[in-house]
Amino acid sequence: MENKEIMIEVHDLRKDFKKTIKEPGLKGSFKALFKPKHEIISAVDGISFQVPKGEIIGFIGPNGAGKSTVIKMLTGILTPTSGECRIGGKIPTQNRKEYVKEIGVVFGQRTQLWWDLALRETYMVLKEIYEIPDEDYEKRMKFLNEVLELDDFITSPVRTLSLGQRMRADIAASLLHNPKVLFLDEPTIGLDVVVKDSIRKAIQKINQENGTTVILTTHDLEDIELLCERIVMIDKGKKVFDGPLSELKMRFGQMRELHFELKDADSFEILKYSEDFSFGEEDLTVDKNGSEVNVRFNSDTVSVEQMLSYTLSKVHVKDINVKDADIEEIIRRLYLGGGNLIEETSQTV
Repeated sequence: MENKEIMIEVHDLRKDFKKTIKEPGLKGSFKALFKPKHEIISAVDGISFQVPKGEIIGFIGPNGAGKSTVIKMLTGILTPTSGECRIGGKIPTQNRKEYVKEIGVVFGQRTQLWWDLALRETYMVLKEIYEIPDEDYEKRMKFLNEVLELDDFITSPVRTLSLGQRMRADIAASLLHNPKVLFLDEPTIGLDVVVKDSIRKAIQKINQENGTTVILTTHDLEDIELLCERIVMIDKGKKVFDGPLSELKMRFGQMRELHFELKDADSFEILKYSEDFSFGEEDLTVDKNGSEVNVRFNSDTVSVEQMLSYTLSKVHVKDINVKDADIEEIIRRLYLGGGNLIEETSQTV
């Protein structure tokens, strides 16, 4: 990684907001007006990381963690209270005209498209705004049509597009000027499985063929697993993990899922995992549906071998298998732990 060109540099980034404290009632309103009391809220608290050129990074965290605030500082919408961020060597809040020509931004719940214009006309307007030469525009549109399949609705007004079509159109609009960095905020939110898959493949192809650096903010953890090799996780304004997804799974993927089918469904009562093993409250869940049984357990507490031996010694099964924890389960457990479990492993890559 040290041999790659660094596209995004974030060093000790911090953003504080001043919040007025208002006491209840009319009296409180007058006090807040004439003698206001203020509280400083740290939305982002000293975050540092680097992103090499051409990497897709997953930027995740619970609601209120500070993700959107970081993205707004990286895109130049907000000015940091302290610290510094540089994208392609440029500071986002300076030389705004030059900087925005090098980035693309997609917000899943907002659109940059003109509501009543046909999509093709919208792209023509963006062509003039970004001063894209005719030849480059034609090449770019041909590529985006192939990747995002825009032809079916490119002559339709934006207001008539479905959510999936609009999202593809928004991604194309953000890539029309061939940006070096693409910020994607919930690009698959509310989409059906087929459209999600199409957009994920498009992001991968754009990244591979153009070397576009991508920062992906999402709550859809399947997006993370399919697109990102590295994730940065933040919580309460602080970075709590920065590293490969494989490392997160290796270090914190202790949860396993034991799935089996009983020959005799009534024999389930014999299995007393919680009584025969010392599982904590979050370390064991057992679900039964007819003769099908799913047991999710912490393999740090009881090994896979012990769970298999115990189960097979108690009941007769038709089939049995063990699965590793998925990323959703790992992150759920880390959120429940408030980030404390991984604070020591945070690193700047």
